[in-house]
Amino acid sequence: MKWSKFTLKTRTEVEDIVIAALAEAGVEGVEIEDKIPLTDIDKQQMFGDVFPAEVADDGVAYLNFYVEEETDKVALLESVKVALLELKQFVDIGEGVITESETEDKDWINNWKEYFHQFYVDDILIIPSWEEVKPEDKDKLRIQIDPGTAFGTGLHETTQLCLRQLKKHISTETELLDIGTGSGILSITALKLGAKHAVGTDVDPCAISAVKENLTANTISAKSMDMILGNIIDDKKVQGQVGYAKYDIVIANILADILIPLTPVVLNHLKAGGLYITSGIIDEKETAVAEAVRAAGLEILEITYQGEWVSITARKK
Repeated sequence: MKWSKFTLKTRTEVEDIVIAALAEAGVEGVEIEDKIPLTDIDKQQMFGDVFPAEVADDGVAYLNFYVEEETDKVALLESVKVALLELKQFVDIGEGVITESETEDKDWINNWKEYFHQFYVDDILIIPSWEEVKPEDKDKLRIQIDPGTAFGTGLHETTQLCLRQLKKHISTETELLDIGTGSGILSITALKLGAKHAVGTDVDPCAISAVKENLTANTISAKSMDMILGNIIDDKKVQGQVGYAKYDIVIANILADILIPLTPVVLNHLKAGGLYITSGIIDEKETAVAEAVRAAGLEILEITYQGEWVSITARKK
């Protein structure tokens, strides 16, 4: 099978959200090239003993995606450009230049499976559908997630920070609002931890089908979670559909540049005493997000860290 390779030059800090935008535009998988040092989890996933020498992160990421020869490349690239233009309204994606090159024949859609394996976030097992549960893990809380067109597998530090906060605060009465739902991993974990109900919002249509599939894969009733498509920051219709002053927890694993305008909006959807759990915050943006949280009238309860990423948990007074 013949493929064309396209490379998008962007910034390491925003590569996750850019990948989500590419997925929304119809790209079915992305290969990342950057100089971000490997974490211990990365090394475990690679199953190697010798790793390349690490160099300093230069802030640049190259995102490669592969398109079959018979695909309408012009239409796909136009869709990608529109998605990136929309994203640029909220996020600095860097150069955003796309180049094309030839590549060898490979099954790019399925080859990535050899690199994604089951892993743990503390005592939570996150496992893809093609792997078997080990006997010693039969009693663990298991979340089945397959990497796909919607962002979120649990490997990223920001997601893990959120998972740990959910474990601390979920109860059987919890009404959860998950902003930027992606694959649904945070809502699905909350529901498996006992949450009463979840509502998710996302600007990516892929999230709707991904959440539906992942709820089924985790044997969770579709009635346990509702999905709403749209931007809750500035869309009054979406805000009305979500509902006001009704959530015990609002969680948002999104970049700092989006969290800052989002935070005062979230206040309207939280119950009095409700919790706001955020992540996706690179360490250098911690102060800016914390200031936005306080400015909205929220009380910061805890700030947690993993690698260069930050999570802020706050309460509506």
